[in-house]
Amino acid sequence: MFIVLIVVLALLIGITLFIRLNPSFGGTASAANRTRYAQSPQWRGKKFAYTEPTSSFQPSSGNMVSLLRDYLRGNPRVRPDRTLPIVKLGREALEDRDHDRVVWLGHSALLLHLGGKRLLLDPMLGLSSTPVPPFGGKRYNRQLPVEPEDLPEIDAVILSHDHYDHLDYGTIRKLKDKVGRFFVPLGVGSHLERWGVEPGRISEHDWGEEFDWNGLRLACTPARHFSGRGLANRDGTLWCSWVIASPERKVFFSGDSGYGTHFKQIGEKYGPFDLALMECGQYDPRWSDIHMLPEQTVQAHMDVQGGVLVPIHWGAFTLSLHDWNDPVRRANAEAQRQGVPIATPKIGEPVYIGDPDYPTETWWD
Repeated sequence: MFIVLIVVLALLIGITLFIRLNPSFGGTASAANRTRYAQSPQWRGKKFAYTEPTSSFQPSSGNMVSLLRDYLRGNPRVRPDRTLPIVKLGREALEDRDHDRVVWLGHSALLLHLGGKRLLLDPMLGLSSTPVPPFGGKRYNRQLPVEPEDLPEIDAVILSHDHYDHLDYGTIRKLKDKVGRFFVPLGVGSHLERWGVEPGRISEHDWGEEFDWNGLRLACTPARHFSGRGLANRDGTLWCSWVIASPERKVFFSGDSGYGTHFKQIGEKYGPFDLALMECGQYDPRWSDIHMLPEQTVQAHMDVQGGVLVPIHWGAFTLSLHDWNDPVRRANAEAQRQGVPIATPKIGEPVYIGDPDYPTETWWD
């Protein structure tokens, strides 16, 4: 028994040291910053929280049994059985600042050109969505529309939260010296600082904060989700959605979110939008509080008065049990039923904002 306790203690110490020393797990906010975060209306004593009760998983005995059963049973369609088509981004397409457009880079990573600015949204361009790449889901395609080191200068990176499938250590390390600014929700800056980004280039924001930057108007808006990169920092940083507007165009970026009243509130305050980049994927009825089902994605799009819908958060990683192309099939069907304009670009294919000729090919079939 004594030997067993020694082994368990050694394992716990080893895991703790691994998490503390491995930079992928991110940084820790200073005491001064934690005091500042405690002034946020979203702070609930020791962590951030959505305005309504929200659970990442409904822990009933039935759910646990069904989840175990489904994982043991498996689903051969959670990953595509072929290489997905991608559109490679050449130098001319990357450097063009004259046309407002968005390029989906897979999952929730997006390259947005708006008002002459080049922006990256949740630029997770790594090959694995976990802090330990040998474990966890691998990207469907090893090839990207553009490699991080081949990107030109980026005016700003905009982050929605600190989960590994949205904020990637390796990607930030490759990009950080060519990015002018980082706009992030409260607390996420500590990760960037640990990875070598100067604090003066990081701007942290709470829900409801609006600001002007280089001809654009940005607003940090609510989302119904959670955060954390380690075992002990659950909800210690904020998560958010973003409104990004130029004098001519307006874009909504949902980040990760379950369905909630915030979508209608955002639409009433900031809508209508020309384009909405809406989470659609990695869902399950057992955790619908934090990830919308596709039909809810379409409803949320209508709530925010979203214009053209672009479904994101799919097409790169398997983080749930549904078929890999179930999100876009269901969202496309619901959008057609509701009369919602929906763009379904291939990875790397541009969607020009305000252009009625947007991609609608059902390439996933």
